[in-house]
Amino acid sequence: MKKTIGALDGDLAAKLISSTMDIALVLDRSGVVQDFSYSDDSLSQEKVFTSLIGKPWVDTVTIESRAKVEDMIREAGLKTKPRWRQVNHPSDGGVDLPVRYSALALGSGRILAVGRELRSISALQQRLVGVQQSMEREYARLRLAETRYRLLFQISSEAVVIAEANSLKIIEINPAAEKLFAKASRRKLGKNLLDSVESSSVPVLRKLFEQIRITGRTEDARVALAGGKRDIQISGSLFRQDASSYVLIRLAPVQLAGGEQDNDHEAARLKRVVEGIPDGFVVVGDDRRIVTANTAFLELAQLATEEQARGEAVDRWLGRTGVELNALFVSAKELGTARNFSTIVRGEYGTAEGVEVSAVHVSDRDGPCFGLTIRPVAPQSTAPSETDRVLPRTVQQMTGLVGQVPLKDLVRETTDLIERLCIEAALELVGDNRASAAEMLGLSRQSFYVKLRRYGLGDLGAQS
Repeated sequence: MKKTIGALDGDLAAKLISSTMDIALVLDRSGVVQDFSYSDDSLSQEKVFTSLIGKPWVDTVTIESRAKVEDMIREAGLKTKPRWRQVNHPSDGGVDLPVRYSALALGSGRILAVGRELRSISALQQRLVGVQQSMEREYARLRLAETRYRLLFQISSEAVVIAEANSLKIIEINPAAEKLFAKASRRKLGKNLLDSVESSSVPVLRKLFEQIRITGRTEDARVALAGGKRDIQISGSLFRQDASSYVLIRLAPVQLAGGEQDNDHEAARLKRVVEGIPDGFVVVGDDRRIVTANTAFLELAQLATEEQARGEAVDRWLGRTGVELNALFVSAKELGTARNFSTIVRGEYGTAEGVEVSAVHVSDRDGPCFGLTIRPVAPQSTAPSETDRVLPRTVQQMTGLVGQVPLKDLVRETTDLIERLCIEAALELVGDNRASAAEMLGLSRQSFYVKLRRYGLGDLGAQS
């Protein structure tokens, strides 16, 4: 290379250095800057590079970089291969300017330090660190969630099995389920769930999983475990993970004692009855969130599966406003029951249907809850038109409309009721003299007659 290029004059060397490096410094033996140049115009905005000449190079860098600068100045006089070192220049913007320098001796006691600024690399490094920290936080959150899931899965007293939806191969099984299966036959992970039941129960179990794959949920089914005479109640829910379908299966042993009825079987029968009644039925917690709901309610709310309603506030579908339902729940909590509360059910797709709701409040070891029966009623009985609505004549009738009509309509009807009562009282005081009654009420005779016609008072054929 030396023979090919030959000797370079000063101008050509300066151009070569400027075109290949972002910044070049010419130093004397003591490290004082004699001259400098830079190829990146953005460096001209940095204050540190506007007054370099005459300053020691070591004074233009941050404290932690001074030792590196001193090493480069000392090593420049040695006949060794120069090393690249990163140093930081203080910046007016508050963020240090990183530059990667290498220094070499030029002869006559001068030192040339060339460097490339690393702002883009530093920004990438900061972004990488931020992404890594974000990933670590996400991994920590996932590990915590998995730990909680594992703990709940292991200590749960309810027998739970997770299986693939298509092959029914057991993926996970908790200790309660292992204990339940151990009384019939020992099952291992990876085995087919159908092998855990008697051959007579296989068709029942296949039908159960077909229903789960189609609807996402199923009613309880009763099957017999293989290798023994013990029966279990089995139900399941479908969920997806990593583009695969799995089934969460819940198992409950059927306990029979002599001639006593099987309580689990009776509970399942009651559930089937509630599921089949034409009126909507919902159980909500004390926080008004749905615990369970039957098919009739799902149809009213235009929902496909019970999972869409479970855990949601019942106010989302029931009632005109949340305040309206307060009266229902307060009454049920104080009196134990509430009957024939008129309101509406709003569907997911914008429909509204008038209903009557009866509620009961129950407290047990699992905490308080409300049971709601929702019966659809004819539209005209819950949403009468303005022409068909009869104006209430008493305060009791007026308060009876609370919860059935919007507040603005209730205020308007209250105003009409007061107007009519005042007109009737004025006519009675003046002996049905309309002119005197209008004067007493501060109305013109024309306005008074308009109100008489509106409320159907008096015989307007003979005006006084």
